[in-house]
Amino acid sequence: LIPAARERGADVCLGGEDSSRADPEFLLQILEVAQQAGARRFRFADTMGILDPFTTHAAIATLRSHTDLELEIHAHNDLGLATANTLAAVRAGATHINTTVNGLGERAGNAPLEESVVAFKQLYSIDTGVDTLCLASISALVAQASGRPVAANKSIVGGWVFTHEAGIHVDGLFKNPENYQSIDPKILGRNNRIVLGKHSGTSGVVRAYEEIGLTLSEPMARKILMQIRGFAMDRKRPPDTSDLQRLYAQTLETGLA
Repeated sequence: LIPAARERGADVCLGGEDSSRADPEFLLQILEVAQQAGARRFRFADTMGILDPFTTHAAIATLRSHTDLELEIHAHNDLGLATANTLAAVRAGATHINTTVNGLGERAGNAPLEESVVAFKQLYSIDTGVDTLCLASISALVAQASGRPVAANKSIVGGWVFTHEAGIHVDGLFKNPENYQSIDPKILGRNNRIVLGKHSGTSGVVRAYEEIGLTLSEPMARKILMQIRGFAMDRKRPPDTSDLQRLYAQTLETGLA
């Protein structure tokens, strides 16, 4: 079949279903025959998602040392390691990767496009050619079309990924974003978001009130902070703008300021 496809001008990628559980020597024989037949690429599939980055690296490195074919990694996320295994495969010599937006796929899914693209950029300075500014909108579109919403804490595209609450984090973030954030949200067209809650500190309170046009003294910030913490624990949500204005007015009225 490979020679017939080549005769018709097609490039051929031979897919290795369940490669991760196949006999290694058998895989090397397959690669040799495929290359002789004119295939361009071999896809190594961890169909059951059983690999970790170390075994992935070893498997791909072995294939790389025995063939000139392009090597493609197809990782499943059963153990939550699809992205890590994809990175390991490339480090070992894989030339192409399989990904899906938001990690959609069989069972636990496949390596997410957004995680892989940003990880290669952040960790290895590898430009995949994918515009990171489009990742959030693509994720939202796929989530809507598939009916599978993205979790708030989903890496890269989750709604809360660049959200900070803890007082020490917020204070450090204001001083230098690199203190508590390894990814610049601007590469994704996003911004930091500060929320107030039971873990907040005065720096976050002062900044939140500055954003709604109110300046707090340090004593007033501390007093409002105690009310905000109580509000968050009672309501199980951060205060919105109207809540902040109400707490400010109450503080003034009661003479706590």
